[in-house]
Amino acid sequence: MARTASLSGFPEWLPEERLVELHVLDTLRRTFELHGFSSIETRAVETVGQLLRKGEIDKEVYGLSRLQDDAGDAADAAGTSHKADPHALALHFDLTVPFARYVVENSGYLAFPFRRYQIQKVWRGERPQEGRAREFTQADIDIVGDGELPFRYDVEIALVIAEALSALPIPDFLLRINNRKLAEGFYNGIGLTDTAGVLRSIDKLEKIGPAKVAELLKSELGATGEQAQAALKLAGIRTADTSFVEQVRALGVSNELLEEGLNELEQVIAAAVQRAPGKVVADLSIARGLDYYTGTVVETVLVGHEQLGSICSGGRYDALASKGNRKFPGVGLSIGVTRLVSRILSQDLAKASRAVPTAVLVALNDDGSWGAAQDVAAQLRARGIATEVAAKAEKFGKQIKFADRRGIPFVWFTDDDGKHQVKDIRTGEQVDADPATWAPAEEDLHVRVTRA
Repeated sequence: MARTASLSGFPEWLPEERLVELHVLDTLRRTFELHGFSSIETRAVETVGQLLRKGEIDKEVYGLSRLQDDAGDAADAAGTSHKADPHALALHFDLTVPFARYVVENSGYLAFPFRRYQIQKVWRGERPQEGRAREFTQADIDIVGDGELPFRYDVEIALVIAEALSALPIPDFLLRINNRKLAEGFYNGIGLTDTAGVLRSIDKLEKIGPAKVAELLKSELGATGEQAQAALKLAGIRTADTSFVEQVRALGVSNELLEEGLNELEQVIAAAVQRAPGKVVADLSIARGLDYYTGTVVETVLVGHEQLGSICSGGRYDALASKGNRKFPGVGLSIGVTRLVSRILSQDLAKASRAVPTAVLVALNDDGSWGAAQDVAAQLRARGIATEVAAKAEKFGKQIKFADRRGIPFVWFTDDDGKHQVKDIRTGEQVDADPATWAPAEEDLHVRVTRA
């Protein structure tokens, strides 16, 4: 990929790369809308108090201050002292927390269950590396209920995401699904009451390995060696079908919440085996670090690119949005669009058929022919053919070279008698043409993004 020097962690694409990103966005948008999700957009900023309501994520938040503020306020924007001022503003670090606020504030105008998709930029104070940027695009879908949300929506969300990812020019992928009720019930059953702490430790399993996780459980949560090993045995269960249920029960732990979580996860996996075979596994090591998840949790990896990390994650949250005694439980998943596009481009997994949308350049015979050339261009555009007009009446060879540099496949010529011809500069073929009827082949009409 060609790159110009820029701020680290704030990616910018070249035109042909942006076309790949747009293809990804359009594919996701089309799939979401086919399943009845409505598009919304929320503001880029929230109060710090709103952002930090659930989970310890203050280190990721970018605070805002005006340049004319005093030095103290400017320092606040880069540091963590915003924790003392919940009314300060910060850029949102994900789309779920702003969406929860949006639902509460607009609950009187929404029909529940409310199905939304949201594709926007988010910002996090990450250490920049491949797959991790400070400014990036997420594509979220969520279903939120009023008071209750049937569990079948957990199943549906997973299937919609599997369909959306299958339509993208990416390698094979795997949705790794667990259930927080299952995990928390198991931990309670073995006597570990700080279930959130255990989940945070288990969430580090792939980064630091089982031995160090066991040490964390013992040193930070007071687990015995036997309890730590039991937690690790649970996390080691992974199946492509519902056989995980028997494996969990074979561990000999009895708990009501555990049984509820087992039943829910069994429903998700059973449906996925039928409707998205090979795309979903039950993986009981998946924990998700954020505290607001209450049931189904999902992380998704590209097969053969696991080091990239999760490309799609999320789950069920029952208590993130509330208004007095009124609760709005939800379930949703978020696709890391920028992470996906970065991998597509860096590995040449897909390419755009040309670098610009333009299909035709209308050449100029002389400066006086500019108006007539615009008339030709207007006729072509009216029929959906992307067209631009040459800026100067240079020699035809130079105008053709300009089109070639731009990646425009066709050049249109009109002689002094008003006769039209169009040249495919890739093959050299030139034919008579009528601007009222001529059209390129379907594959040349629009930019196509295809797998490499």
